[in-house]
Amino acid sequence: MRKVIVFNFVTLNGYFEGPNRDISWNMHDAEENEYAVEMLKSGNSLLFGRVTYELMASYWPTPYAIKNDPIVAEGMNTADKIVFSRTLEKVEWSNTRLVKDNIEEEIKNMKQQPGKNMTLLGSGSILTQFAQQGLIDEYQIMVNPVVLGDGTSLFKGIRHRLTLKLATTRTFRNGNVLLCYQPVEKA
Repeated sequence: MRKVIVFNFVTLNGYFEGPNRDISWNMHDAEENEYAVEMLKSGNSLLFGRVTYELMASYWPTPYAIKNDPIVAEGMNTADKIVFSRTLEKVEWSNTRLVKDNIEEEIKNMKQQPGKNMTLLGSGSILTQFAQQGLIDEYQIMVNPVVLGDGTSLFKGIRHRLTLKLATTRTFRNGNVLLCYQPVEKA
């Protein structure tokens, strides 16, 4: 059975984006790029909501991204991608499929199929929908040592409690800490 893994950057106070969708606070370094490359080499399908998809598709296929970060750009551009959106009419980024309706059912079906896992990047509203339906198997949260005065909570809109257990941690030289959580099975 395939798994759905969430990977997101957050501030110490739990925001995955600042006001006006600002993510300039997010600190990256060579060590994190190596981690990203390993994640992309795993062959997981990448999942996005519309906003994250548009942000990623406007950057990774560009000559600028290919020149400045060729290995990650290649991984992002060649990965299988699925975007969930009711408003997009078409997707043009290579290897991308659009799912417009019944996204929870689509994910349930995809989880039953053989193949690599699926990694949800960004996409706060999709994360909330999947979390509420119990569709997420692991949360990989990269905590940046920065606090914002305002922003969008990673779990904005969640309507019920999620109980998670810490599976692994990793500290990066730049001060970021990766926390990997798994849902606690209900008895």
